[in-house]
This record gives sequence, C-alpha cells and structure tokens, in this order.
Amino acid sequence: MLRPAGPQDAPAIVAVHLASRGAAVAAGTMPPAAHSEDDVRAWLTARVRTDETWVAEVGGEVVGYLRLVADWIDDLYVDPAHAGEGIGSLLLELAKQRCPHGLGLWVFEINTPARRFYARHGLVEVEHTDGSDNEEREPDLRMEWAPS
Repeated sequence: MLRPAGPQDAPAIVAVHLASRGAAVAAGTMPPAAHSEDDVRAWLTARVRTDETWVAEVGGEVVGYLRLVADWIDDLYVDPAHAGEGIGSLLLELAKQRCPHGLGLWVFEINTPARRFYARHGLVEVEHTDGSDNEEREPDLRMEWAPS
C-alpha cells in the first residue's frame, strides 16, 4: 500500500533510509554517508514535515519511501529486506504520476543497480559530474524522465 507520509512516519522512514544506505555502502554501490546517523535522523525528520513524502507499507510496516521536491526525486529508498519485490517500481510510478510533465534525480556513478533500475523505467542519463558539488565528493549523474 502506498500512502502519504505524516510526521509519525519519520522514525520508520529514517530506519529504511539508514538500512538501505548501509546495505549499498556495504555492497560498494554507494559511498559512505557524509553525515552521522543522528544528523541524518534530524534532517530527514524535518524534511518529512515539509516535503511531499510517500511511504510503501507491507503488512502495516513501512518498507520504502519516496520524497519529492517539485519535479525532483530527492529520495527513493526501499528496505533491503524487501528489495526485488516491486516496491521501488511502485514508488517510481507514483513519482511519475505526481510529476506528469517529467522529473529528475541524482544518482552516484558507482550505484549501477540504481542506474539500471531507473533506465528500465525510462529515465536517461543527461549529465555526469566529477562529484565536486556533492557532499560525498563522488562522481554522480543526473537522470531525467520525460513523458512520451
């Protein structure tokens, strides 16, 4: 089930975020976080209150989330225990519905699983950077989706 998130969902969203990032770092598909878990918790809790945020639930448990800022996907994370179940696809399709004129996102160059996922869903790589403008200082790329 997908539904809009509320402030009460912040702890579960933070847990999904940290678990997903941690698994990606361990797999070598994402650089280590530039901020402590406490900083991430405070920042993301504040963002859930201000940004358009949706959660995916399975059996009443938050297992993924999408955070949009205008026509931009700032976050799309799925709990690693639920990877491969189609939850990310549902959240991305929701983002396309919410942004029918097109959307964009940034992804780290080393995150080949995410790059393949987004490409399968019609996003194209439009800009590559050396990472000097992101906090992790890792090469990244901008991907965009435009409706046909």
